[in-house]
Amino acid sequence: MSDPAAGGPGAMIEGFRSGFVAVVGRPNVGKSTLVNRLVGGKVSITSNKPQTTRNAIRGILDEPAAQVVFIDTPGYHKPRTLLGERLNHVVREAWSDVDLALFVVDGASGVGAGDERVAADLRGASCPKICVVNKTDRMTKNDVAVALSGASRLGGFEEFVPVSARRGEGLDVLRGLIIDRMEPGPPYYPPGTRTDQPPPAFVAELVREKLLRRTREELPHSIAVVTEDYEEREDGLLEIKAHIYVERESQKGIVVGKGGEVIKAVGTEAREEIELLFGRRVFLALRARVEKDWQRRPHALDRLGF
Repeated sequence: MSDPAAGGPGAMIEGFRSGFVAVVGRPNVGKSTLVNRLVGGKVSITSNKPQTTRNAIRGILDEPAAQVVFIDTPGYHKPRTLLGERLNHVVREAWSDVDLALFVVDGASGVGAGDERVAADLRGASCPKICVVNKTDRMTKNDVAVALSGASRLGGFEEFVPVSARRGEGLDVLRGLIIDRMEPGPPYYPPGTRTDQPPPAFVAELVREKLLRRTREELPHSIAVVTEDYEEREDGLLEIKAHIYVERESQKGIVVGKGGEVIKAVGTEAREEIELLFGRRVFLALRARVEKDWQRRPHALDRLGF
């Protein structure tokens, strides 16, 4: 337990602000990229595939006078499976108990009916709300003005902030607005903490990220990755075994690839990034398995951590 006199987690510091911020929006609006940028490092995987994020992932912005805990959430959508229903529930739980909600829209695609549906549900949250118009790097100044106008018609937001999460443009303004809305409070995590996600879960997500970049159509939705073994050996080697779950044998063949080329390449890419992020040598073993229709089966979802 931290010693309050030493200024550890939970200790009140004069002038210090802290709080929790839910980052919500439709799939593929750039929520995870935004969170990674705001906290200054990778805490969430990213891809151009819908529903990349499947859990509420916390990323911590650590400033000298403030600590903000961002909760990156799955894309809020019209569910077609039990998994989709559970992911929407994760989002609603996230925004129901935070100090601020960031509602992210894709300005380059335009504010549409899907955003209106999310905004309508979000109005039920009692916290203040800021609308973030993302992807301005793909827009002209006139496009930005049109997107801001469209976002303003959604109603219920204190601020409308144009940003490019990919390039980092507009994020200093956004950080300032967020910190200004935090109440006086203690740091919830030790200084330097970037995420509270357990390393085995983060490893599984990194493997899934590499797979998403190599698959197409419906297959990305059918992929789940679970870290089965995670051992730190005495010689310093980090030994990891992970299982890649798909819903059909044909999908397993795609994940493995001809002669195992796909799963080998994915393993190499994931291992290299894990070594870079963790600062140690890694042995990573991947195995593909079939869990029939796991997105629709409650028992399978429970077992896979959803």
